[in-house]
Amino acid sequence: MVDTWTDSEIDLAVADYFAMLAEELAGRAVNKAARYRALADLIPRSAKSVERKYQNISAVMIGFGQPWIAGLKPARHYQLALEDGVQRWLDAHPGWLNPNRSAGVAQVVADTPRLWLGPAPTHRNEPPPVDPKLMAAVAMKYDIAGRDERNRALGRAGEEVVLHHERTTLIEAGRHDLAAEVRWISDQDGDGLGYDIASFEPDGRERLAEVKTTNGWERTPFFISRNELAVSRERRDDWHLIRVYNFARRPSAFALRPPLESYVELTATSYSARFV
Repeated sequence: MVDTWTDSEIDLAVADYFAMLAEELAGRAVNKAARYRALADLIPRSAKSVERKYQNISAVMIGFGQPWIAGLKPARHYQLALEDGVQRWLDAHPGWLNPNRSAGVAQVVADTPRLWLGPAPTHRNEPPPVDPKLMAAVAMKYDIAGRDERNRALGRAGEEVVLHHERTTLIEAGRHDLAAEVRWISDQDGDGLGYDIASFEPDGRERLAEVKTTNGWERTPFFISRNELAVSRERRDDWHLIRVYNFARRPSAFALRPPLESYVELTATSYSARFV
């Protein structure tokens, strides 16, 4: 049974949830039980009710492509008003997880010389904590793929991590010559060639990487342009989509090879309009 809270109660809970999450991402310990009791005294609600609501918020955070608090297992049967509450908080704090160019990105790159590249997510290799269809519906409703795509600071940070990974991989393979030739295409030549990084396999074959980055879980939807899709088909032997996820906590990634339809469902989201 869904425990119905007022908008003002939801706003207090969401704000406290994000405050705890910020502390956790910064590596500082959080006394969750004390936070539950403090909010319960303020509303008032029971501490158990507060904990359950925070688990509901964890589920909403997945749908919004955001990290969630470790130990607060996502609970799927939640009050729909929680989605609007999280949206209100994010609207009031745009770019709250944007990487800091002066220090943050450099530190992430230093801490992640090699990305962990795992398999693409499926029901067989990683049972999802909540229903993926429900989370996909939330993501579509609030245009989470578009939000990530427009977040240039996050996109550049992800590309920088992948760039470093590509060079490190080649150096470790003894190909210092190829590592020196790896180019950050979207930064040096512009974002329109259908890939972000021009790299190489250790045997010298071209390796073109299009990077998509999110702070959310591995199943967070992403946007792919018509041009990127066309290049993936034209250069299918060379082209890779590197999906970087969980960026705010510990960047991980997996690679998708053409045809992308083997892994994901592609949905047209815009049309070109002309006068006749």
